[in-house]
Amino acid sequence: MKWTDSQRIAEELYDNHPDIDPKTIRFTQLRELILALPDFDDDPNRSGEKILEAVQMAWIAEAE
Repeated sequence: MKWTDSQRIAEELYDNHPDIDPKTIRFTQLRELILALPDFDDDPNRSGEKILEAVQMAWIAEAE
């Protein structure tokens, strides 16, 4: 997975962390959770606020 795979990342986060409310997570925590995903293999330094926001929005949609 790459940073641009926001929907797939969101689905993985939803499956792996059902106890976390994506509406309350900080971007620093979100970034760490993404980097810890087994299939994630992109450059950690390529993330930015817009990418993290897109993942968070997709995760919120997945949770609802």
